[in-house]
Amino acid sequence: MSNLKELLLKNAIEAREKAYTPYSGFKVGAAVLGESGKIYQGANIENASYGLTICAERVAITKAISEGEKRLKAILVIGDTAKPISPCGACRQFMAEFKIKTIYLANLAGDIKEFTLEQILPYYFTLEKEEN
Repeated sequence: MSNLKELLLKNAIEAREKAYTPYSGFKVGAAVLGESGKIYQGANIENASYGLTICAERVAITKAISEGEKRLKAILVIGDTAKPISPCGACRQFMAEFKIKTIYLANLAGDIKEFTLEQILPYYFTLEKEEN
């Protein structure tokens, strides 16, 4: 396993323990790498009004951007699932907004899969004009 993947995994596992999940009990952690080299952690935060729940991926990305990161290089997301966890559509689009090219999806059993943004969300929305 690469040093980057190991470091992101360690941070995502640590973040997962901070999750606020009184309703589902389903904890998710994320770690995103900024171009500066700093890693930002995120955990899912539930709300009694489920629509207001915030996913771990968006927490980590928001922390990075709000602290001045302009470019994000990689993210690792981990949950207690049979297969590596799969981000929701909103999180996939959030990853697209900030052009995160390397996406690792993991579970607590040690399975980690690597994907590109285009693999997990083909034809994502963008402000960039497409050439026909």
